[in-house]
Amino acid sequence: MINHIRQLAVTIYTAAVGSGSREVAAGGITSMAGLLATITGYLGGWDKPLQVLVVCMVIDYATGILGAVKTKTVSSDIMLWGGVRKAVVIFVVGLSALIDDWIQPGSPVFRTAAIYFYAGREGLSIVENLGVIGVYLPPQVRDFLLQLNEDKARNNPAKPDQDKTA
Repeated sequence: MINHIRQLAVTIYTAAVGSGSREVAAGGITSMAGLLATITGYLGGWDKPLQVLVVCMVIDYATGILGAVKTKTVSSDIMLWGGVRKAVVIFVVGLSALIDDWIQPGSPVFRTAAIYFYAGREGLSIVENLGVIGVYLPPQVRDFLLQLNEDKARNNPAKPDQDKTA
């Protein structure tokens, strides 16, 4: 068994060091595909709700960056923590998928609830970011967003009202 593992390690090392760029690229693509398959398996599968959540996360992050550029408030610290928050959301979705498998296999109740909750939050954040960028929003939506920002400021008086970037 140990000789088999040693031979496998030598083969992988030789392939990486002694290979041409095509082989290295193909190996990298294959390993990324394997990693993505493992992650989506952990998340309960690559279905439409998860796809919607991931697309909303990417759009939210991109519009947050655009809003920060427009308002000249780009901050690597805020961008980093925005990415960390998104990674935690993915972690929560994976954890809820594990809970579903534990409590009632084949019935993704907690996973679905987590995805819908976070997709809704991402959607709201996208609309906020579009408002910061300058995209026209109907007056009712602007009033609703102002009301939400006032509620945030009231519930968190220690922090001043900040523009959201991610």
